[in-house]
Amino acid sequence: MSFDPDLKAIQEVRDALGAAHSAQKQFAETDQAQVDQIVGAMAHAARNEIESLARLAVEETGMGIYEDKIGKNRFAAVDVYEHIRSMRTVGILSESTERGIVEIAQPMGVVAAIIPTTNPTSTAIYKILISVKARNGIVISPHPRAKGCIRRTTELMVHAARGAGAPDRLISCLENPTLESTQHLMSHDLTAVILATGGSGLVKAAYSSGKPAFGVGPGNVPAYIDRSADVAKACRDIITGTAFDNGTICASEQSVVVDAPVEEEALRSFEAAGGYILSPEEKARLEPIVVKKSGAVDPAIVGQHARDIARKAGIQVPEGTKALIARLDRVGKTEEPLSIEKLSPILGFYVVADWVRGCERCIELLRLGGMGHTLAIHATDESVIREFGLKKPVFRIVVNTPSTHGAIGLSTGLAPAMTLGCGAVGGNITGDNVSPLHLINTKRLAYGIKEVELAPRASEGGLRADGRVGPTCRSEASAGVDAGASVGHALSESDIERIVEDFLRERRSG
Repeated sequence: MSFDPDLKAIQEVRDALGAAHSAQKQFAETDQAQVDQIVGAMAHAARNEIESLARLAVEETGMGIYEDKIGKNRFAAVDVYEHIRSMRTVGILSESTERGIVEIAQPMGVVAAIIPTTNPTSTAIYKILISVKARNGIVISPHPRAKGCIRRTTELMVHAARGAGAPDRLISCLENPTLESTQHLMSHDLTAVILATGGSGLVKAAYSSGKPAFGVGPGNVPAYIDRSADVAKACRDIITGTAFDNGTICASEQSVVVDAPVEEEALRSFEAAGGYILSPEEKARLEPIVVKKSGAVDPAIVGQHARDIARKAGIQVPEGTKALIARLDRVGKTEEPLSIEKLSPILGFYVVADWVRGCERCIELLRLGGMGHTLAIHATDESVIREFGLKKPVFRIVVNTPSTHGAIGLSTGLAPAMTLGCGAVGGNITGDNVSPLHLINTKRLAYGIKEVELAPRASEGGLRADGRVGPTCRSEASAGVDAGASVGHALSESDIERIVEDFLRERRSG
């Protein structure tokens, strides 16, 4: 007998959630030391396999650069782990004698984790670590084009977790993910919270599931180079960011906005750093290769090398080219197709008269697709940097560093993370880099620190115990009651009706 694959996939979700739910209830009683031991064992296991997992990811997805995948895996297994290692997530988190507040950690339950094809193994490592650190179970739905490498990553960490004392099936990865099974995972009663990384459609589905969700919106990150910048360094940083793993991190630079006085220096510096400046004719040939008629980026070029994308467009570029750079004048899917988020080493290049126009251009790009996410600024004029910080509708403004590395917390002091919230302007619940603290609820013991003053009693002129109006209400009661309903007597139903009618009459006449 054959089974419907969709029904089989949905049954797999139900089985995984049921098992994770039972395991998590047991795991919720684990103390901090045991949690830390389990998380440490998983991080160690992932760290020992960062090269093999990187190779699997590149081979299966056909995206990115092997060496950079190693860097991403190391970031998740080392940097993220070191950041959360001593983080308190069990029992009492904090106490304030002055405020009379004791904060206590409460795990959410089972996390539904959606893993993308662009950063498969590193995102799986990261989401498993932060979920378990918060004493949650986790069920992973891998992208179908990356399910092999994601499943292998999960298996490594499951084996390590069990060896350190974690309950069986606290962590699992779906073998045959489908659109229907992923939707079922996100909306199921046993799912407590969703960690969704993927396209805007997936993120919207997560927020429409009826469950708490942390989604990641598109990046379309602009990088502004001010006249006060160290231009050569800025251009090196931007090429480093956009070319890292061939632009597959959503925080990678997608466009450059250059202050007019440093335009020529920027062009020279980009070429020296491995950028290839496209001619107008080459730009016209590139556009249909990168962007489909629908206005969406063609998945075939996502995460591909600049030279391979150029070759598809019939463009010859020098050996060592790391990024393609196209001069653009406008913003919009129709007006300038290359102004969208491309998730590949292709940069739009804009020139503006001053930082004010630069600010406006960056906002245009973010409105096209990237609200709330990230912006990079290269400048030494602190007043300009602060103006960008005050005016830009994003929650990560990285300064004088590659956007890709700065936004995830590798080259900045931001919390190391692979899930970057875009805040309300980006349709997300948070603008933070998501950590274990986002996956716990905090309950509070609140001790009384102020005496409550009682309202005046009948003897003092308040409302009497028998419901009659006392002396302090004399003026209010008298205003709407005739002599037949004297103060100090209970109001009749007709008295109340008359008061209401008089009040409404005054409102209408007013």
